[in-house]
Amino acid sequence: MTTTRKLSGRARKAVLLVHVLSAAAWLGIDLALGICVVVARSTEDVNVAGVAIRAIDLFAIWPMFGASVVCMISGVVLGLGSKYGLVRYWWVAVKLVVNVGMSLLIAFALRPSVAEAARVGALMLAGDPTAAVPAGLMPPVVVAPTLLLFAYILSVFKPWGRIRKSAQPVKRERRDLVGAV
Repeated sequence: MTTTRKLSGRARKAVLLVHVLSAAAWLGIDLALGICVVVARSTEDVNVAGVAIRAIDLFAIWPMFGASVVCMISGVVLGLGSKYGLVRYWWVAVKLVVNVGMSLLIAFALRPSVAEAARVGALMLAGDPTAAVPAGLMPPVVVAPTLLLFAYILSVFKPWGRIRKSAQPVKRERRDLVGAV
Protein backbone atom coordinates (compact mmCIF):
# COMPACT_ATOMS: atom_id res chain seq x y z
CA MET A 1 0.00 0.00 0.00
CA THR A 2 1.39 3.40 -0.96
CA THR A 3 0.94 6.42 1.19
CA THR A 4 0.62 9.93 -0.13
CA ARG A 5 2.28 12.82 1.59
CA LYS A 6 -0.37 15.30 2.64
CA LEU A 7 0.19 19.03 2.51
CA SER A 8 0.22 20.86 5.82
CA GLY A 9 -2.63 23.28 6.43
CA ARG A 10 -0.61 26.38 5.53
CA ALA A 11 0.99 24.79 2.49
CA ARG A 12 -2.40 23.56 1.23
CA LYS A 13 -3.92 27.04 1.66
CA ALA A 14 -0.98 28.66 -0.14
CA VAL A 15 -1.18 26.24 -3.07
CA LEU A 16 -4.97 26.57 -3.15
CA LEU A 17 -4.63 30.36 -3.27
CA VAL A 18 -2.20 30.09 -6.21
CA HIS A 19 -4.60 27.68 -7.91
CA VAL A 20 -7.64 29.91 -7.47
CA LEU A 21 -5.79 33.09 -8.50
CA SER A 22 -4.27 31.50 -11.60
CA ALA A 23 -7.69 30.15 -12.61
CA ALA A 24 -9.19 33.61 -12.08
CA ALA A 25 -6.41 35.23 -14.12
CA TRP A 26 -6.97 32.68 -16.87
CA LEU A 27 -10.70 33.41 -16.95
CA GLY A 28 -10.04 37.17 -16.90
CA ILE A 29 -7.64 36.93 -19.83
CA ASP A 30 -10.16 34.79 -21.71
CA LEU A 31 -12.91 37.35 -21.08
CA ALA A 32 -10.65 40.21 -22.20
CA LEU A 33 -9.88 38.23 -25.36
CA GLY A 34 -13.61 37.83 -25.92
CA ILE A 35 -14.26 41.54 -25.45
CA CYS A 36 -11.54 42.44 -27.96
CA VAL A 37 -12.87 39.96 -30.53
CA VAL A 38 -16.48 41.13 -30.11
CA VAL A 39 -15.42 44.78 -30.38
CA ALA A 40 -13.35 44.05 -33.50
CA ARG A 41 -16.17 42.07 -35.14
CA SER A 42 -18.96 44.51 -34.26
CA THR A 43 -17.44 47.92 -34.97
CA GLU A 44 -17.61 49.74 -38.27
CA ASP A 45 -14.45 51.72 -37.44
CA VAL A 46 -11.49 49.97 -39.08
CA ASN A 47 -9.01 51.60 -36.69
CA VAL A 48 -10.89 50.39 -33.60
CA ALA A 49 -11.11 46.88 -35.07
CA GLY A 50 -7.41 46.94 -35.95
CA VAL A 51 -6.37 48.06 -32.47
CA ALA A 52 -8.66 45.49 -30.79
CA ILE A 53 -7.24 42.66 -32.90
CA ARG A 54 -3.65 43.80 -32.39
CA ALA A 55 -4.23 44.00 -28.62
CA ILE A 56 -5.10 40.30 -28.58
CA ASP A 57 -1.57 39.49 -29.65
CA LEU A 58 -0.18 41.25 -26.57
CA PHE A 59 -1.97 39.26 -23.89
CA ALA A 60 -3.86 36.34 -25.36
CA ILE A 61 -1.19 33.68 -25.70
CA TRP A 62 1.70 33.76 -23.27
CA PRO A 63 -0.08 35.25 -20.24
CA MET A 64 -3.04 32.91 -20.80
CA PHE A 65 -0.79 29.91 -21.36
CA GLY A 66 1.24 30.85 -18.27
CA ALA A 67 -1.92 31.08 -16.15
CA SER A 68 -3.10 27.70 -17.47
CA VAL A 69 0.23 26.04 -16.64
CA VAL A 70 0.34 27.55 -13.14
CA CYS A 71 -3.25 26.43 -12.62
CA MET A 72 -2.37 22.92 -13.82
CA ILE A 73 0.77 22.59 -11.67
CA SER A 74 -0.94 23.92 -8.55
CA GLY A 75 -3.90 21.59 -9.21
CA VAL A 76 -1.57 18.60 -9.51
CA VAL A 77 0.17 19.59 -6.25
CA LEU A 78 -3.22 19.92 -4.54
CA GLY A 79 -4.35 16.59 -5.93
CA LEU A 80 -1.23 14.76 -4.86
CA GLY A 81 -1.19 16.42 -1.44
CA SER A 82 -4.83 15.96 -0.50
CA LYS A 83 -7.43 13.25 -0.03
CA TYR A 84 -8.84 13.91 -3.50
CA GLY A 85 -5.84 12.65 -5.48
CA LEU A 86 -5.35 13.18 -9.21
CA VAL A 87 -7.46 10.35 -10.53
CA ARG A 88 -9.33 9.19 -7.45
CA TYR A 89 -12.44 11.32 -8.07
CA TRP A 90 -14.18 11.96 -11.36
CA TRP A 91 -14.43 15.70 -10.89
CA VAL A 92 -10.66 16.04 -10.32
CA ALA A 93 -9.81 13.86 -13.33
CA VAL A 94 -12.20 15.81 -15.57
CA LYS A 95 -10.71 19.12 -14.42
CA LEU A 96 -7.22 17.81 -15.15
CA VAL A 97 -8.24 16.67 -18.65
CA VAL A 98 -9.94 20.03 -19.34
CA ASN A 99 -6.87 21.94 -18.13
CA VAL A 100 -4.39 19.89 -20.16
CA GLY A 101 -6.61 20.02 -23.24
CA MET A 102 -7.16 23.76 -23.05
CA SER A 103 -3.45 24.43 -22.42
CA LEU A 104 -2.56 22.42 -25.52
CA LEU A 105 -5.21 24.26 -27.55
CA ILE A 106 -3.78 27.61 -26.44
CA ALA A 107 -0.28 26.60 -27.48
CA PHE A 108 -1.04 24.82 -30.73
CA ALA A 109 -4.40 26.07 -32.05
CA LEU A 110 -4.99 29.55 -30.67
CA ARG A 111 -1.43 30.82 -31.07
CA PRO A 112 -1.42 30.59 -34.91
CA SER A 113 -4.91 32.13 -35.08
CA VAL A 114 -3.89 35.05 -32.91
CA ALA A 115 -0.69 35.59 -34.92
CA GLU A 116 -2.75 35.71 -38.11
CA ALA A 117 -5.26 38.06 -36.48
CA ALA A 118 -2.44 40.39 -35.39
CA ARG A 119 -1.17 40.44 -38.96
CA VAL A 120 -4.67 41.33 -40.19
CA GLY A 121 -4.95 44.02 -37.50
CA ALA A 122 -1.71 45.60 -38.71
CA LEU A 123 -3.06 45.59 -42.28
CA MET A 124 -6.29 47.20 -41.08
CA LEU A 125 -4.36 49.93 -39.29
CA ALA A 126 -2.25 50.45 -42.41
CA GLY A 127 -5.44 51.12 -44.35
CA ASP A 128 -5.73 47.89 -46.35
CA PRO A 129 -9.39 47.81 -47.47
CA THR A 130 -9.31 44.02 -48.04
CA ALA A 131 -8.34 43.20 -44.46
CA ALA A 132 -11.15 41.73 -42.35
CA VAL A 133 -11.33 40.40 -38.82
CA PRO A 134 -10.95 36.60 -38.92
CA ALA A 135 -14.13 34.74 -37.97
CA GLY A 136 -12.10 31.86 -36.50
CA LEU A 137 -11.55 33.77 -33.25
CA MET A 138 -15.19 33.57 -32.17
CA PRO A 139 -15.38 29.87 -31.16
CA PRO A 140 -12.47 30.08 -28.66
CA VAL A 141 -13.99 33.11 -26.92
CA VAL A 142 -17.20 31.16 -26.33
CA VAL A 143 -15.83 27.68 -25.63
CA ALA A 144 -12.90 28.58 -23.35
CA PRO A 145 -14.81 30.59 -20.71
CA THR A 146 -17.57 27.98 -20.78
CA LEU A 147 -15.08 25.20 -20.04
CA LEU A 148 -13.43 27.27 -17.31
CA LEU A 149 -16.79 27.95 -15.68
CA PHE A 150 -17.54 24.22 -15.91
CA ALA A 151 -14.26 23.53 -14.08
CA TYR A 152 -15.23 26.08 -11.41
CA ILE A 153 -18.58 24.34 -10.96
CA LEU A 154 -16.83 20.98 -10.61
CA SER A 155 -14.59 22.46 -7.89
CA VAL A 156 -17.53 23.75 -5.90
CA PHE A 157 -20.01 20.87 -6.22
CA LYS A 158 -17.58 17.92 -6.56
CA PRO A 159 -20.02 15.65 -8.42
CA TRP A 160 -19.85 12.00 -9.52
CA GLY A 161 -17.93 10.50 -6.61
CA ARG A 162 -14.95 8.16 -6.77
CA ILE A 163 -13.64 6.72 -10.01
CA ARG A 164 -13.13 3.31 -8.46
CA LYS A 165 -14.78 2.20 -5.28
CA SER A 166 -12.34 1.21 -2.57
CA ALA A 167 -12.00 -2.50 -2.11
CA GLN A 168 -14.20 -3.78 0.66
CA PRO A 169 -12.84 -6.74 2.60
CA VAL A 170 -14.73 -9.86 1.59
CA LYS A 171 -16.42 -11.50 4.52
CA ARG A 172 -15.76 -15.21 4.30
CA GLU A 173 -17.42 -17.87 6.30
CA ARG A 174 -15.33 -20.78 7.46
CA ARG A 175 -16.66 -24.11 6.50
CA ASP A 176 -15.49 -26.92 8.60
CA LEU A 177 -15.17 -29.97 6.39
CA VAL A 178 -15.25 -32.33 9.37
CA GLY A 179 -18.74 -31.25 10.37
CA ALA A 180 -20.11 -31.36 6.82
CA VAL A 181 -20.86 -35.11 6.90
